Amino acid sequence: MHPDLAADLSDLPALLEETRLAAVAFLDSLDERPVVPAAAPAPRPPAGQGGGLRAALAEFGERWEPRLSAGAGPRYFGFVTGGATPAALAGDWLTAVADQTSNSSLDGAGQQLERETAGRLRELFGLSAAHSGTFVSGATMSNTVGLAIARQWLGERLGVDVAEDGVGALGRVRVLSGSAHSSVAKALAVLGLGRSALVPVPALPGREAVDVAALERMLAASEGPCILVANAGTVNTVDFDDLSALADLRDRHGCWLHVDAAFGAFAALVPEHAALVAGLDRADSVCVDLHKWLNVPYDSAVQFTRRPDLQAEVFRNAAAYLGPLGEHPDLVHLTPENSHRLRALAAWFTLRAYGRDGHREIVERCVTGARALGEAVAATPGLRLLAPVRLNVVCFTLTEDPTAERLAALAAAVADEAFLTPTHYAGVPALRAAFSNWRTTDADVRRTAAALAPAVRGLVG
Repeated sequence: MHPDLAADLSDLPALLEETRLAAVAFLDSLDERPVVPAAAPAPRPPAGQGGGLRAALAEFGERWEPRLSAGAGPRYFGFVTGGATPAALAGDWLTAVADQTSNSSLDGAGQQLERETAGRLRELFGLSAAHSGTFVSGATMSNTVGLAIARQWLGERLGVDVAEDGVGALGRVRVLSGSAHSSVAKALAVLGLGRSALVPVPALPGREAVDVAALERMLAASEGPCILVANAGTVNTVDFDDLSALADLRDRHGCWLHVDAAFGAFAALVPEHAALVAGLDRADSVCVDLHKWLNVPYDSAVQFTRRPDLQAEVFRNAAAYLGPLGEHPDLVHLTPENSHRLRALAAWFTLRAYGRDGHREIVERCVTGARALGEAVAATPGLRLLAPVRLNVVCFTLTEDPTAERLAALAAAVADEAFLTPTHYAGVPALRAAFSNWRTTDADVRRTAAALAPAVRGLVG
């Protein structure tokens, strides 16, 4: 054994304690450290001699830790980013300790733990037992898997096996959606259907939700089966398609209905908002991202489908050392990954620790925070809301000269206090603040609002 490895092994308890102390110090700094810190340091040449874990910890603490964003903190409002609840963090640490793969039933616990956790999530989101769930790395992969199953279903309808014969056997495919997330077009490119297969459907006036009547006219005029991609929570304004109406159209016109509910599925936890996802269970496939509102560490999502048989046709992996497909295929046959870490363990821990009630409270607090920031933005001279705060995202812009450059300057001016991401909505450059972190409180909303007001005055000058 290499001397550095041997030394680290013999001193492992002390080294892990030093690592724990570094982790605690980082977590304790989240409230006060710059949310978006300075740029990365200059690169260093690789060391010929490593020096062991203690040397690596020292260099990390000197060069990299001060430049990490407070992405796990309460005012990182960019994208839709959760943190890691205490239980999820513990589960993730133990995931690395055990270093399990959950893809094969040859290992006893991993696969069964993942299936149990997917079942608990299915119940959390109000999906019936007709749906089966599989863990993947994020919403992009979940959308990709769902659309791959839809692609196989198209072949089934046309009497061809796409997984065997290739996507060319399908001919032209149409994928209809109102305000599809960018990951949908990316998935279509990966799957060989092409970005041009995505056909935009008109939205309701002043909304991002699909105009159901316009969609029905498009379906009536189309030839052959197609795929519908519905939104349960758009990125800019958290708008929801009428999932029940789209499921009715699916039944009448013979389509596949995939629902991108990356974070919107969590509306099901709160009675006040559960109607937004009414009809979710009727979908053929559903995307839910867990490193958003479930607040587990990156990378974690789940893909639900009513057709795991088609899923296995797409992703089955033939090798002598793998189990057969059978009635309940090993997970290696259900996603593009031949191996993945036991990412379900962090989700299992947080679900076991806090239950439905604990995670409902996180959702409710985030929604309350978003509404409060929306009210503060509306009351701030120089700012205006671009859309109602429907759930957990505040989309706003400058009242005067809202150029992308000026909005980037505004975001930079508040970056020490809060991280906001740029966007465009209805053709207008904008900023958005997404609430999904379990740590975020009223005090964080007040700090963010207090940072915005002088930053806007500085721009107006």
